[in-house]
Amino acid sequence: MVTPQQIEAWIHAGLSCDFLRVEGDGHHFEAVIVSPAFRDKLLVARHQLVYQALGDRMKAEIHALSMQTLTPEEWQARNG
Repeated sequence: MVTPQQIEAWIHAGLSCDFLRVEGDGHHFEAVIVSPAFRDKLLVARHQLVYQALGDRMKAEIHALSMQTLTPEEWQARNG
């Protein structure tokens, strides 16, 4: 069974993140991902970057992943 820590490691390996938190129960996961790579990208393109970092695991090992994808500036504005 996949753990949130594994998903974090896979994302970190393929995407530069300023902040990353993944929570879940082994089947359904929620992630907050803050990356400068998201600058000037629409939501779909941001999610595609995360999917690229996870590779084939999205098809086989991870069944549901809900994501908040933010730039460092968006993260700062939310969290002061």
